[in-house]
Amino acid sequence: MIKNVELFLDMMAAEKGASVNTIDAYRRDLEQFCAFISCDESMATRSDINAFSADLGGRGFSPKTVARKLSAVREFYKFLYVEKKINENPAANVLCPRQEKPLPKFLTQKEVKNLVEATSDKKDFSDYRLSAMLKLMYACGLRVSELVGLPENCINYDMKQIMVFGKGSKERKIPVAESALREVAEYSTYRDIYLNGQKSPWLFPSKNSKSGHITRDAFFKNLKNLAVKAGISPEKISPHVLRHSFATHLLNHHVDLRSVQKMLGHEDITTTEIYTHIVSEKLRDEVRKNHPLAKEN
Repeated sequence: MIKNVELFLDMMAAEKGASVNTIDAYRRDLEQFCAFISCDESMATRSDINAFSADLGGRGFSPKTVARKLSAVREFYKFLYVEKKINENPAANVLCPRQEKPLPKFLTQKEVKNLVEATSDKKDFSDYRLSAMLKLMYACGLRVSELVGLPENCINYDMKQIMVFGKGSKERKIPVAESALREVAEYSTYRDIYLNGQKSPWLFPSKNSKSGHITRDAFFKNLKNLAVKAGISPEKISPHVLRHSFATHLLNHHVDLRSVQKMLGHEDITTTEIYTHIVSEKLRDEVRKNHPLAKEN
């Protein structure tokens, strides 16, 4: 079993360009499935997979989580079938539990402004690094994995744009606001002092992480602490909420959907379209609040 899983994970990394985090998630989900069926994977049936799904639901896993785990199982069995390690694919017609698509959470422009202002009292390298990361993430709508792994030479200051390598190692160029560029330029001075003559390929290095750059968890914790300082509930803040805020605010300012799609790095525009529901709800609330007929008794 372990051998087949490792072969599958190697394929995902080599042929599909899956990230380390994606590979780790697949491994955990497949190990959980294998422990559940308690038999060789080649003997598993559709009933076994449906039973696994039902067991997850019965133990309180959300429909989204169950769907993710079933997706790993489906991809694994598709691989085994293509490689002729099994004669039939037991996961071919397995259905995912129905799940509602929640609207993305986002910050108001005032809340983002409060966050940015909370970084003004900088005292050391970590403060300058956090300020630069915050502005760059909100200015460009980056995924947190993209942000922490940015190479040192990713920004073209003349063209005012950043080169990002997203999912599947696909590159995209994103325009960067002047204020974010100034923040990164100022931070770079303190970066050089922090490195003290050492070289680092990363824009946001860290001497405390194995990767050599600041980790997602460290940035997440720093962001939570900054939220408290800005008078915002830390429950409202996450790196992904900043990405959602970027997309929502652009659409609220009439940037076209295709442009937002390209900047976010979405392959399918339907993924980007969920932000239009937020804009529609905002418009509905504005009409209810401000339309002359809404004020009549």
